[in-house]
Amino acid sequence: MIRRTDDRVLGDLLRDLAPQVLGAVVRRYGRFDLAEDAVQAALIDAADNWPVAGTPDNPKGWLIRVASRRLIDQLRSDQARRRREDTVHSWTLTEASVTDQPDQGADDSLILLFMCCHPSLPIASQIALSLRSVAGLTTAEIARSFLTPHDTMTRRITRAKATITTSGTPFQLPTPNDLPARVSAVLHVIYLVYTQAYASSAAERPDLANDAIRLARLVNAAIPTDTEAAGLLAMILLTEARRPARLTPGGDHAPLADQDRALWDRAMIDEGVQLLTDTLRQGDPGPYQLQAAIAAVHDEADRYDQTDWPEIVALYDLLRDTTDNPVVRLNHAVAVAMADGPSAGLTLLEALANDDRLANDHRLPAARAQLHELLGEHTVAIAHYRTAIARTTNTTTRRYLTRRAMQLRNEPDRSD
Repeated sequence: MIRRTDDRVLGDLLRDLAPQVLGAVVRRYGRFDLAEDAVQAALIDAADNWPVAGTPDNPKGWLIRVASRRLIDQLRSDQARRRREDTVHSWTLTEASVTDQPDQGADDSLILLFMCCHPSLPIASQIALSLRSVAGLTTAEIARSFLTPHDTMTRRITRAKATITTSGTPFQLPTPNDLPARVSAVLHVIYLVYTQAYASSAAERPDLANDAIRLARLVNAAIPTDTEAAGLLAMILLTEARRPARLTPGGDHAPLADQDRALWDRAMIDEGVQLLTDTLRQGDPGPYQLQAAIAAVHDEADRYDQTDWPEIVALYDLLRDTTDNPVVRLNHAVAVAMADGPSAGLTLLEALANDDRLANDHRLPAARAQLHELLGEHTVAIAHYRTAIARTTNTTTRRYLTRRAMQLRNEPDRSD
């Protein structure tokens, strides 16, 4: 049976299948570098053909078959390297082998993610390769996340693929003894995938958020005793539950204080809270569990003015002890402002003024603007809003910040 597929559904389907197909091709032929190129070619073929011919009954098998043939064609075209040609001749490519009727529930994404996080690679390369191969981020998106030039990131990813190929790493989950060396990087990759989704407007990248949830579930199921794996899944669920309310009906950004909490996904919140409760009972919470706990405090407040800000401040105090992340310190300052007043928060924000990691980030001037606005210092707030507007690349955020600045122009400045 062939089904017609609209562009949006097709895009979501191909995005979901891409890491699974790549994993299957790498599993079969062991050539990570060539496999990725072959899979990309197969995805392009699908995007060109399926809207006209319809989606095949087994789209994953179709992609694996086309990618496998592309990979073999790549090897056969290299006449100068006879050993590759001999390897090709040793493969038996049958219709049964390439249609790949997968086991129910089979998903090679997790194995692929652990392979990308091989300890022979520098941490930065592990993360970059994972974001490219498993999450499907473009090299440009990854370069922006790392604040790295595009060409530099391209070379880094290329070297990482070559290292994986020559390492001879078997396509399988690490042994229990090898897991600790991989888990931290794997969790960080999933966290960055969700961070990228959250940084986009609520309507732009739900696909990335779904990828992060899927990968977090796979990791949590594979290593259920790892409390940080459970904490990361809980954090993503508790934060993602608010997505339906993050945009106004007109498509503008809605800050937490203005969100319609009736739109929040209560089932997702309940699942996140239960995960968090179970893992916190084991004691010694890590940074993902602490971030999940902060999200839970927000989610469990019926109204914004009922938020337990002192509890959030206490959780941020613990979180600051586990990380040097300046965004954590920024969020801590805002929480202090909500608990103890804007002036207390501004004092903490001043300590971040010279942090180079926030030099081009819109969040610091936006936070300053918000707190000066609460103090009635509208002239100063407008100046900080303008700085934030100049720094953000997100159109939804820019519209929100512009609207706030324009509203303040029509209100009296109470700083005198």
